[in-house]
Amino acid sequence: VQLQASGGGLVQAGGSLRLSCAASRRTISGRAMGWFRQAPGKQREFVAAINWSGGTTYYADSVKGRFTVSRDNAKNTVYLQMNSLKPEDTAVYYCAASNSGSGSSDYNMYPFWGQGTLVTVSS
Repeated sequence: VQLQASGGGLVQAGGSLRLSCAASRRTISGRAMGWFRQAPGKQREFVAAINWSGGTTYYADSVKGRFTVSRDNAKNTVYLQMNSLKPEDTAVYYCAASNSGSGSSDYNMYPFWGQGTLVTVSS
Protein backbone atom coordinates (compact mmCIF):
# COMPACT_ATOMS: atom_id res chain seq x y z
CA VAL A 1 0.00 0.00 0.00
CA GLN A 2 1.36 3.39 -0.97
CA LEU A 3 0.08 6.30 1.14
CA GLN A 4 0.08 10.02 0.40
CA ALA A 5 -0.83 12.43 3.20
CA SER A 6 -1.89 15.98 2.45
CA GLY A 7 -3.70 18.93 3.97
CA GLY A 8 -1.11 20.21 6.39
CA GLY A 9 -0.25 23.87 6.73
CA LEU A 10 -0.01 26.86 9.02
CA VAL A 11 -3.02 27.71 11.16
CA GLN A 12 -3.67 29.89 14.18
CA ALA A 13 -4.52 28.39 17.54
CA GLY A 14 -8.21 27.56 17.69
CA GLY A 15 -8.37 26.92 13.96
CA SER A 16 -9.06 23.76 12.00
CA LEU A 17 -7.40 21.62 9.37
CA ARG A 18 -8.44 18.47 7.55
CA LEU A 19 -5.77 15.97 6.65
CA SER A 20 -6.28 13.40 3.92
CA CYS A 21 -4.45 10.16 3.29
CA ALA A 22 -4.93 8.68 -0.16
CA ALA A 23 -3.88 5.09 -0.79
CA SER A 24 -2.76 3.58 -4.05
CA ARG A 25 -1.49 0.24 -5.40
CA ARG A 26 -3.65 -1.66 -2.90
CA THR A 27 -7.00 -1.06 -1.31
CA ILE A 28 -7.36 0.02 2.29
CA SER A 29 -10.54 -2.01 2.58
CA GLY A 30 -10.13 -4.54 5.33
CA ARG A 31 -7.27 -2.61 6.89
CA ALA A 32 -7.24 -0.51 10.01
CA MET A 33 -5.70 2.92 9.44
CA GLY A 34 -3.83 5.11 11.87
CA TRP A 35 -2.58 8.66 12.26
CA PHE A 36 0.60 9.41 14.15
CA ARG A 37 2.61 12.58 14.65
CA GLN A 38 6.15 13.57 15.47
CA ALA A 39 7.10 16.94 16.87
CA PRO A 40 10.67 18.26 16.62
CA GLY A 41 12.90 16.52 19.12
CA LYS A 42 10.18 14.14 20.22
CA GLN A 43 9.25 10.55 19.52
CA ARG A 44 6.48 9.61 17.15
CA GLU A 45 3.18 9.36 19.00
CA PHE A 46 -0.22 7.90 18.31
CA VAL A 47 -3.01 10.31 17.39
CA ALA A 48 -5.98 8.33 16.11
CA ALA A 49 -6.99 5.08 14.45
CA ILE A 50 -10.01 3.63 12.73
CA ASN A 51 -10.94 0.01 12.16
CA TRP A 52 -11.56 -1.53 8.74
CA SER A 53 -15.24 -0.61 8.56
CA GLY A 54 -15.05 2.78 10.21
CA GLY A 55 -17.27 1.55 12.99
CA THR A 56 -14.67 1.87 15.73
CA THR A 57 -12.31 4.75 16.33
CA TYR A 58 -9.49 5.31 18.81
CA TYR A 59 -7.94 8.56 20.01
CA ALA A 60 -5.05 9.72 22.11
CA ASP A 61 -6.24 11.51 25.22
CA SER A 62 -4.55 14.69 24.05
CA VAL A 63 -6.79 14.96 20.96
CA LYS A 64 -10.01 13.35 22.16
CA GLY A 65 -12.97 15.64 21.56
CA ARG A 66 -11.03 17.81 19.10
CA PHE A 67 -9.95 15.40 16.33
CA THR A 68 -12.12 13.05 14.28
CA VAL A 69 -10.83 10.21 12.13
CA SER A 70 -12.97 8.88 9.28
CA ARG A 71 -12.59 6.85 6.11
CA ASP A 72 -14.11 6.45 2.69
CA ASN A 73 -13.20 2.99 1.43
CA ALA A 74 -14.73 3.69 -1.98
CA LYS A 75 -12.23 6.56 -2.39
CA ASN A 76 -9.42 4.61 -0.71
CA THR A 77 -8.91 7.59 1.57
CA VAL A 78 -8.72 8.29 5.30
CA TYR A 79 -9.25 11.69 6.90
CA LEU A 80 -8.30 13.44 10.10
CA GLN A 81 -10.43 16.45 10.97
CA MET A 82 -8.59 18.60 13.49
CA ASN A 83 -10.49 21.31 15.36
CA SER A 84 -9.55 23.65 18.19
CA LEU A 85 -5.91 23.28 17.29
CA LYS A 86 -3.26 24.14 19.87
CA PRO A 87 0.40 25.05 19.44
CA GLU A 88 1.31 21.69 20.98
CA ASP A 89 -0.36 19.99 18.02
CA THR A 90 2.47 21.24 15.82
CA ALA A 91 4.13 18.20 14.25
CA VAL A 92 4.58 16.17 11.12
CA TYR A 93 1.52 13.98 10.77
CA TYR A 94 1.79 10.52 9.26
CA CYS A 95 -0.88 8.14 8.10
CA ALA A 96 -0.30 4.41 8.30
CA ALA A 97 -2.01 1.22 7.15
CA SER A 98 -2.23 -2.03 9.06
CA ASN A 99 -2.51 -5.61 7.85
CA SER A 100 -5.12 -6.07 10.53
CA GLY A 101 -8.70 -4.87 10.49
CA SER A 102 -8.54 -3.77 14.12
CA GLY A 103 -7.17 -0.36 15.02
CA SER A 104 -4.22 0.01 17.35
CA SER A 105 -2.15 2.73 18.99
CA ASP A 106 0.99 0.63 18.51
CA TYR A 107 2.96 1.91 15.53
CA ASN A 108 4.52 -1.56 15.15
CA MET A 109 1.13 -2.78 13.92
CA TYR A 110 1.38 -0.57 10.83
CA PRO A 111 3.80 -1.77 8.14
CA PHE A 112 2.82 0.88 5.57
CA TRP A 113 3.50 4.60 6.10
CA GLY A 114 3.00 7.79 4.16
CA GLN A 115 5.59 10.54 3.85
CA GLY A 116 4.03 12.90 6.38
CA THR A 117 2.48 16.36 6.19
CA LEU A 118 3.53 19.28 8.39
CA VAL A 119 1.00 20.99 10.65
CA THR A 120 2.10 24.21 12.33
CA VAL A 121 -0.15 25.90 14.86
CA SER A 122 0.80 29.43 15.83
CA SER A 123 -0.16 30.98 19.16
